[in-house]
Amino acid sequence: MSTRNSSSTWSREENKQFEKALAKYDKDTADRWHNVAKLVGGKSVEEVKRHFDILMEDLRRIDSDQVPLPIYKSSGR
Repeated sequence: MSTRNSSSTWSREENKQFEKALAKYDKDTADRWHNVAKLVGGKSVEEVKRHFDILMEDLRRIDSDQVPLPIYKSSGR
């Protein structure tokens, strides 16, 4: 079962807020996930933790070459 099949969907704006929150509240921040959820808005602590876990898994897969690089069309056509 894929971790991407979450009951929670994330908008582009929510993802942007999530990224900003991760930059603001690092792993050493007390109540990190509560603060991240508050900054994102509309997401529970469990939802932001799950979203972070999915992000980390995606990064691990990219770093281990398990995700193929996209093939881009040439802009000169």
